[in-house]
Amino acid sequence: MPVRLLRYIVPVILLLAITCFPQGKVIVINADMAIHPPGADYINSGIEKAIEQNAECLIIKLNTPGGLLKSTRVIVTQFLQSEIPIIVYVSPSGSQAASAGVFITMAAHIAAMAPGTNIGAAHPVTLQGTQDTVMMEKATNDAAAFIRTISEKRKRNIEWGEDAVRKSLSITETEALELNVIDIIAKDIKDLLEQIDGREVETSKGIKTVLTKNAEVIILEMTFAQKLLSILSNPNIAYILLMIGIYGLFFELYNPGALFPGIIGGICLILAFYSMHTLPINYAGLALIFLSIILFLLEIKIISHGALTIGGVISLFLGSIMLIDTESILEAVQISMELIIFIVVITAAFFLFIISMGIRAQRKKVKTGIEGLIGEIGTAVTKLSPKGKISVHGEYWNAESIEGEVHKGEDVVVDSIFNLLLKVKKAEKS
Repeated sequence: MPVRLLRYIVPVILLLAITCFPQGKVIVINADMAIHPPGADYINSGIEKAIEQNAECLIIKLNTPGGLLKSTRVIVTQFLQSEIPIIVYVSPSGSQAASAGVFITMAAHIAAMAPGTNIGAAHPVTLQGTQDTVMMEKATNDAAAFIRTISEKRKRNIEWGEDAVRKSLSITETEALELNVIDIIAKDIKDLLEQIDGREVETSKGIKTVLTKNAEVIILEMTFAQKLLSILSNPNIAYILLMIGIYGLFFELYNPGALFPGIIGGICLILAFYSMHTLPINYAGLALIFLSIILFLLEIKIISHGALTIGGVISLFLGSIMLIDTESILEAVQISMELIIFIVVITAAFFLFIISMGIRAQRKKVKTGIEGLIGEIGTAVTKLSPKGKISVHGEYWNAESIEGEVHKGEDVVVDSIFNLLLKVKKAEKS
């Protein structure tokens, strides 16, 4: 009797073990960011982790407004050469896969979207200057060829992909599914794992069947270094660090020995230069910003009645606009115009205040040094006929009367100074 029972119990136990316990691993990374070099490094580390863990697949939760086309190409190349299945999941609701996100989503082995998301608008117009018609057409054709290559490789809608680039089309998740832009609409990760279970995808090592039912989900977070670099890769942060660094060094040079402005300025400049290493910097714009600071410094030393400050403000504004030089019209990387205007206005107001204070100081009577003695009242210590000694501010000075003799004890007024000899005249009696 026990033997007969075992025949029925053992298969049931095995079935329960298979269905109730994880059968494999799935690595999940959260790409809620602009597309830049640190982001590409994060995705690459996710692929390496998935291979190391022998995971069934890598899931990338994507929410991006776009980014650098160069970094996008790096990510797409990683996808096309990957030996494990990569699933791009535009999630959560309200997220988007815009601009560079279109290329990344369509390059995945399996593309999925959550309800309430959208994909498209792969042709944004940058605010950092304008491009001529020839360059714009050249960049658009290059991007269109890129999206066609991806679409052909993944057997997706080639026509829509090209329209997303050329016409900035944007569609919802349901439209994307109908047009064969994506493969799945999933409400969450659990739903996604159930839907992709058993699907076959073509990797660099051949056809692989994805087994994700009851798989163990491992979330891979950004490392501290990747988070820091991601923050620094924001062009607005890079711009702010650059300006703080420049002003810190400026105050240190203006007030030698202050130390604190110089230390903070040096640190911010180093971080700013690192940020610019990850961004497409236009060195002409950077040169204009440094020129503006030189003009501001000269304004303090040279009386130009505001001409140098006006030149500095114009140079700073133009340099800030030109600082980010995107390689393509597809790249949604730019410095906020509001931030640029704020920095320029604050800078102009600060230096105009300094200029006004300088002009006001120039109009004031000199109160220190030898020149400060002119117009002061002194007392004759000896008889001036015409030369003698007087006392001014408690000090004895050689003096010469320019209006006849002055008797000892009489008050005199300093009229001028020549070679430390005070020229005086009798003070009028009140």
